[in-house]
Amino acid sequence: MLASVSSAVVVGVEGHGVRVEVHVAGGLPSFSVVGLPDASCREARDRVRAAVLSAGFRFPPERITVNLAPTDLRKHGPCLDLPIALALLVASGQLDADPLVGTGFLGELGLDGSVRPVVGALPLAEVLGSGPLVVPLRNLDEVRLVAPGARGAATLRGVAECLQGESPWPDPEPRRSIGAGGVVGESSAERPSVDLADVQGHPLGRLAIEVAAAGGHHTLLVGPPGAGKTMLAERLVGLLPDLTDQEALEVARVHSAAGPTRPGGPVSDAPAVLSRRPPFRSPHHTASVVALVGGGSRTLRPGEISLATSGVLFMDELGEFPAAHLDALRQPLESGVVDVVRASVSARLPARFLLVGATNPCPCGFAPDPRCRCSPAQIQRYVRRLSGPVLDRFDLRVRIERPDPESLFGGGAAVESTGDVRPRVLGARQVAAGRGVRCNRMLRGDALERHAPLHPDAVDLLRDRVDRGTLSVRGAQRVRAVALTLIDLAGGSPPIGVDDLLLAEHLRIGDVTGGAAP
Repeated sequence: MLASVSSAVVVGVEGHGVRVEVHVAGGLPSFSVVGLPDASCREARDRVRAAVLSAGFRFPPERITVNLAPTDLRKHGPCLDLPIALALLVASGQLDADPLVGTGFLGELGLDGSVRPVVGALPLAEVLGSGPLVVPLRNLDEVRLVAPGARGAATLRGVAECLQGESPWPDPEPRRSIGAGGVVGESSAERPSVDLADVQGHPLGRLAIEVAAAGGHHTLLVGPPGAGKTMLAERLVGLLPDLTDQEALEVARVHSAAGPTRPGGPVSDAPAVLSRRPPFRSPHHTASVVALVGGGSRTLRPGEISLATSGVLFMDELGEFPAAHLDALRQPLESGVVDVVRASVSARLPARFLLVGATNPCPCGFAPDPRCRCSPAQIQRYVRRLSGPVLDRFDLRVRIERPDPESLFGGGAAVESTGDVRPRVLGARQVAAGRGVRCNRMLRGDALERHAPLHPDAVDLLRDRVDRGTLSVRGAQRVRAVALTLIDLAGGSPPIGVDDLLLAEHLRIGDVTGGAAP
C-alpha cells in the first residue's frame, strides 16, 4: 500500500517542500530511505521504528520503502520523522488517510514517541503555510507568526488521535501575545541596557557612532587598549531604528534556520518572536570562515554575517582575525548577500549588516606612542591583515585615544544619552527614506548625484583627492555620503560644501597605525 504526506526541509534560510512517500509491500523485512537523504534522514528508520512501537502501533514486518521527493534535492535533518511515521501508519492500514490530505507535518521523533522541536521551523512553515500545518509544541509560537492556524503536536499517539477526531488538538497559551499581522511589539526588556551617556571624553568617537547609526556607515575604531572602543561599539545598536515588519521577519527567519546559538542550548526553548530590536553579533577572532560567512559541506547554515542582518556585526580585535576571513567579507559588504555554492547544493543568504571593527594600531597597542615595544616589521605584519580593499570599505576610520582623566573624574558637563541622540538618528533615517533608501550608504551612482550635489569648490576638493591617490573612487563616494549624513543630522540640506567634505574626511583617517588623515 502507498501513502504520502507533505513536509519540508531547510536549505540556507529558505524552506523547500518535500513529499514523503511510503510504500509497504510483501517481502523480506527491510526499511530503506531514498531521495538524497543525509545521515540524519537515513537514521529516521530507527527513530520511526522505536517511536511507532512506543506509541502502541504495530510496526509492519514487511518491505518498507520511503521516497523523499523531489529526488534531486538533498534532504537533511530530522524534521521528516513525523511525516514518515504518519505515512507509514497510513500505508500499513493503521490510520485513515483522509485527515492527512493537504496537511503539512514537521517534527523529530524521540524513541518514546514524543515529538521534538526542529531547527528552521519558521522558513519550513512559510513554505507549507498555505494549508493546515502540524508542528512540535515547542515550535508552535514561532510557527504561528507566519501560520496562525498551525496545530501543536506532543506525541505521535496524540497526533494520530487528533487526526482521527478522538481528542482535541492541544492549544497551549502563547508565551507572548502577537499583534496585528502576526508581529510582536517591542517590550521594555528588548531595550539595550547600555547607554551612550556612559561614554565620557570621546567627542569624536561619539560623533562617529552617531553618524554610523544615521547613515549605515561601516566604522573602524583604532586606538590603544582600554581607550573605549568596545564601549562605543556596544552602544551603537541602541541608536538604530526599530526593525520594520519585513526586516523583523527576515531576522527571525535567519535565526530560526541557524538553530541554537549557544553551546548546549535547546533547539527552540526561548520565545521565538519577531523582535523589533536590531541584532548585535560579536564573533570571536578564532571563529572559522564558515562560522562567519555561513555554509558547510552539505548542510548550509547562515553564519554570523547573516545573523547580523539588519543589525550590527561587531568584530573586536579586528587585527587578530586571519586576513582570509576579513577578505571574505568584501563581497557581502557591497552586495548585502552572500552566495554559498557547494558541489551538490547552493544557497543565497542575507548579509545586510552594519560592520563595526575595533583594533589596536599594533600588537602591543600603543603605536605611534614612544611606549610602543613593537618593531616596524611586527607593525607591518599586524596591519597587513587589513588589506586595502577591506579598509576602503570602512566609511569611517576614527582614532580613539585614551580619555583625559579630568573628563572622567573631574565632574565635567553631562554628555548626551542614547535617548538624546536617537531622535536625531531617526530623523536622518526618515530623510534617507524620502530618497528611497534605508540609509545614505545605499545611495549609488545617479541617486548619489541627485540627492548629494556638490558645491563647485567641493568638486575641486574631491577631484584633487582622487588625483593624488589619497581617495579611491569608492572612497570619494563614501566621503560624499558621509557628508550628506552629517548635513541630515544637522537638519540642513545639500549642496555639500567644502567644510562638510573636510569633516567627513576627518572621520576617515588614512593610517590604522595612527597616521594623520589624508
